[in-house]
Amino acid sequence: MWLFMAPSVLVIALVLFYPFFSAVYYSFFNYYLGSQAITFAGFDNYTALLSEARFWITMGNTFFIVGASVALQLVLGLALALALYACTRGVRLISLLNFLPHVVTPVVGGIFLKWIFVGRWGLLDATLISFNIFPPDWLGDPDWARFTVIMADTWKFMPFLMLVLYAGLQAFDTALLEAARIDGASNWQLLWHIILPMMKPLILFVVAIRTMDAFRFFDLIYVLTNGGPGTATETITLYTYQIGFRLLEVGRASALGVLTLIVVAMMVALLIWFMQRRGREAF
Repeated sequence: MWLFMAPSVLVIALVLFYPFFSAVYYSFFNYYLGSQAITFAGFDNYTALLSEARFWITMGNTFFIVGASVALQLVLGLALALALYACTRGVRLISLLNFLPHVVTPVVGGIFLKWIFVGRWGLLDATLISFNIFPPDWLGDPDWARFTVIMADTWKFMPFLMLVLYAGLQAFDTALLEAARIDGASNWQLLWHIILPMMKPLILFVVAIRTMDAFRFFDLIYVLTNGGPGTATETITLYTYQIGFRLLEVGRASALGVLTLIVVAMMVALLIWFMQRRGREAF
């Protein structure tokens, strides 16, 4: 068994454990990339980040963007999954067309979306102006920039939630739904009292997975706004990139990565505890 597992364990050790423990190690040192001087700093990198206003602004941006995008993806993904479940024809074609955005790589998708949302000469602005509708500055105004990156993340990753939830619906015992319909239950009552409670473990799974993944939100924001205007759309991963690869402060960047891991782990653990502790009233 161990010989069979050895290749996978080796790959995981190289691509996961070694970078993780390296980040933890360097987070306790003052280390600039390319410099030979490495001095022990203890928890100085952590205390400096926690006392920095930009860290809290960036963390707030991250929570807002992640929360809004995951909630929107869950609502739209569930609605589309239910629509597909009710369809009798063309389900495979519709699923394929809806899943296409998820196949596109984030950078290519970001370039495509920037061509649409860029001010004045972008596809969306040009279309709206042709109808005498003068649109906002999608990428230049802080509020609209946040809206744009949330919609971009939803367009890119909502198909994942849709297909997983649709697969969960396929495993339903239809006898429960038919019995509820015979008893006079409406569609909303079926959704609220039968479908959602039965799908609670699956919803927990997709929300936890998407939340962890959304905290790594980097590609689309980097291409669309690069964290701007100002720091309006700067997420914690983009801030880590700025510190590590522009300021070359590997020690601080590693500490920020460890802090991000702790925050995500605590948030997912709280989500799992909340969903498992509550019953149907959790919805």
